[in-house]
Amino acid sequence: MKKIEAYIKSHRLTEVVERLHMIEGLTGVSTHEIKGFGRTRGEDEPVRIVDNTISWVPHVKLEIFCLESLAEAVIEAILEGAHTGLRADGKIYVSPVEDAVRISTRDRGEKAV
Repeated sequence: MKKIEAYIKSHRLTEVVERLHMIEGLTGVSTHEIKGFGRTRGEDEPVRIVDNTISWVPHVKLEIFCLESLAEAVIEAILEGAHTGLRADGKIYVSPVEDAVRISTRDRGEKAV
């Protein structure tokens, strides 16, 4: 199993989710509205939130837990949907998942995903 975390521009969320919906066997995605900054420190972003002299840029974080066999398709869907060709399109991180447990049924492992 894999955990895929993606940080993307907020206005690209619909494009990414539409592509994720097309992946057969993908069981879900969670999104979180966040703010942060990257290498440019938000200086060249059109939308910024200034708080105590720090420029924050709004982003969306996606969390996806999937079977290892789906990981590349998920990554490709995010790349296609989030890409604008401009700086700060985002990042994708992939981590192994040791175990998963579905609370309602107590299923474990890949069955819980």
